[in-house]
Order: sequence, then structure tokens, then C-alpha cells
Amino acid sequence: MASKRDYYEVLGVNKNATEDELKKAYRKLAKKYHPDANPDNKAEAEAKFKEVNEAYETLSDPQKRRMYDQFGPDGPQGFNGAGGPFGGGNGYYSYTSSGFDGFGDFGDLGDIFSSFFGGGFGGKTNRKQSGPRKGADLNLHLDITFEESFLGVEKEIVITRNETCSTCHGTGAKPGTNPMKCPNCKGTGQIKQVQNTILGQVQTTRTCPECHGTGEIIKEPCENCRGKGTVRKQPKIRVRIPAGIDNDQTVVLRGEGDPGEKGGPNGDLYITVRIKRHSIFTRKGNNVLCDIPITITQATLGGELEIPMVDGTKERYKIPEGTQTGTKFTIRNKGFKSVNSSSVGDFVFTVVVQTPKKLSKEQRELLVELAKTMNEQPPVKKRGFFG
Repeated sequence: MASKRDYYEVLGVNKNATEDELKKAYRKLAKKYHPDANPDNKAEAEAKFKEVNEAYETLSDPQKRRMYDQFGPDGPQGFNGAGGPFGGGNGYYSYTSSGFDGFGDFGDLGDIFSSFFGGGFGGKTNRKQSGPRKGADLNLHLDITFEESFLGVEKEIVITRNETCSTCHGTGAKPGTNPMKCPNCKGTGQIKQVQNTILGQVQTTRTCPECHGTGEIIKEPCENCRGKGTVRKQPKIRVRIPAGIDNDQTVVLRGEGDPGEKGGPNGDLYITVRIKRHSIFTRKGNNVLCDIPITITQATLGGELEIPMVDGTKERYKIPEGTQTGTKFTIRNKGFKSVNSSSVGDFVFTVVVQTPKKLSKEQRELLVELAKTMNEQPPVKKRGFFG
């Protein structure tokens, strides 16, 4: 399968484009490639229109854009198959596109197409209002330790979300009754109006004021949910955090958001990870960084050190004689795993020579004897007249 085009390239903007720049580029291209505006080349226009809409749908959402910038046009590899990275149904990285819909945030753009093509993108708006709709996405932050980000972890979290009412099963109507089709808009959720202008008749579409765009009217509301079809609950959910996840990266649980409407899919749950500071280790890319104190004798004579690893194990590492403070050493493949590939970072430690503050009488005498065999201070390097 061919790779998708870069979304920034599709919209003709750079990777630092602002929200306004994205919206401006999208409006221009959506108007250019709308199938109704290209009757002689409808198939190609429809493909381009879909590509533009998919690019904007991803880049206009801050979370999806951040994930896209992390994983690229083809999405995260190895996290979209059956069951995600741990063989279960949750805890994987992904993002999706909603196809041709997505004009709800543009207001005047809908009016532009309405006046050009006689009523709201050839009927797309009507289906969006009265047909199946995806539930709202939810967002939360999850704090984990440095070790948990290194090894991966499974957490149980409590979220607050809407859930389908068990009494009316989401209809919003009292048991034994059903919602009725709105007589004002005939169940479409939209009211069409024709206005006479100097250019002729122009048809516009607006939300039905009687049913508020739902296409239905509930005469006898459900007492449990008061006609909403949903109730607020706080379920417990288990989420698997993959090994190697970095600060501010996001895990998406598909279908764990608010319930959809009229048979639409549930929304998604976006969990942004925040990693607590560690007293010893830090992270740079996929490398683990650490300072290791050594004695003067270890630095002078060399020695074998016992280095603590993030996973709780220890590695033995021999440093050479004459090691200076600030010298860096690397233990290969002992860093973080990459969440999107098989690569593994390194463990890089920096030795810091510790000068003893207190000496015993015997230690002082030995150092005095050592000092007699050496220069009183290291020679100072002098620069010449020209450096």
C-alpha cells in the first residue's frame, strides 16, 4: 500500500502553520475541490476533497496533530492491528479521519457552499444533523513514574463520562413510548429557506428551532435521564501504557468516550501522559542519563563500578585509570525502547570525582607522602603571543 501524502503538503502549509493558516488553506482547497464544483472531473475532485478534509481533520486537532508529528503520515506502526500492542483491545496509538464531514466549525464556509450549490454541500449537512453522530471525545492527564515509562505499566483510572441510559436505552423517551418525527422539519433537523436576491433565488439551510437539529421530538421524556438519553457515570477503566512512552505523548482508547447518537460510534478517550521527575535518572531522546560519583583513588587507579539501571538491575563497568571528572561512558541498548520501532536507546553515565571533606590521620599522612612525590600543582598551560 502506498504511503499517504504528508498532510502539511496536502494543505500547502509548513509544519509551524498556525490554526488560522490551516483554516484559511483548508477553506481555499475545500472550495476548489468540492465535487459539486467539478462536475466534469467529479471522481478526481472527490478524491482530492477527501484528502484535504482528512489532512485538516488531523492537523486542526492539537492532540491528533501532536501524534501525527510524532508518527508521520502512515500512523504508528504496530499499534493498529487486532488488540493493540499488548494483545488487548485498548491502549494503542492511532488517529482517524471522518471523511467528508467536518465543516461544522466553519460557519460562513457552509453559507458559501449553500449559496453556490443550493443548500449545504449537496445534503451532507442534513445527514450530519439527523443521522448517526459520533460521541464526544474525552481528555485527561495521567501521571506515571520514570520507571513506569521505562518498563510500561497497566493503570486503572476513573473517568467521568456520559453513558447510554439503561431505562430508555438512549431514546430519551419514557419506556413504552417513542420519539416522534419533528413535523416542522419532517425529521431532517434542517429548515430550508429560499431568499430572493439581485442574483436570483438563493437557498439557505438552518437548524430546526423545534427539534434543535435532532429531527425528533420527545413528548414524554424518560424520568431517569430527563430525555437526554444519557446519564453521567464514573466507570473504572484499565489502560496499558507502553514501555518507552515519553512525556506529553498520548494514548488513545477507541470507543471509551461519550456514547454516539442515533447509532453513531462512541467517542474516544485521549490520555496524555506526564512523567514525574526522577532523583537519579533523566531522559534525552531514548537515552537514559545518569551521574555516577567515584573516589579519587578510583579515578586515579581505575576500577570496576556497579551502575544502577532503571529496571532495578545493576551493570558492572570498568573505567580506566586517569579518568577525569565529567567523562562520559555508554552502556549500549540499556535505554528506552521506541514505542514506534524496535530500536533501543543507550545508558549514558557521567563520572563525578568526589573530593573527601574529612580524612583520618593515616589518610592525611599518606596523601602528604604522595604529594611529596608530585608537583605541588599541575603545570599551567601558557598561551603564546598569538594564542
